[in-house]
Amino acid sequence: MIERLDKYFAAPLRALNLRSARSEVLSANIANADTPHYKARDFDFAKALSGARETGFGMHKTSERHLSGKTASPVVAALQYRVPVQDSIDGNTVETDMELAQFSNNAIGMQADLAFMSAKIRGMFAAIQSS
Repeated sequence: MIERLDKYFAAPLRALNLRSARSEVLSANIANADTPHYKARDFDFAKALSGARETGFGMHKTSERHLSGKTASPVVAALQYRVPVQDSIDGNTVETDMELAQFSNNAIGMQADLAFMSAKIRGMFAAIQSS
């Protein structure tokens, strides 16, 4: 039964975990907008999500006594350096407007993923109540 629940919520949890990781990367870029020689980083969300779907998320076991199973933690996405449209004098590649736009886009995607997850939970709750 638990395996079915894990499978039912796996896709939205993967998306939410990846969006959370991307929010951290983008917020680090924004926080370092005035740091000399800081290089802005990001990852391709769509590519990371499709990679997560193909490979799944295996747990790392540190002891043979641990249970085997799967978890919804995100796949480590390959961070890439962002190429700036306009070079800065101090070597910083953060373009604040671009980072804020990407952060907002990611936040909207997170809200959509949360709405999708909420709809799944409401559907499951309605099915349980009708039984």
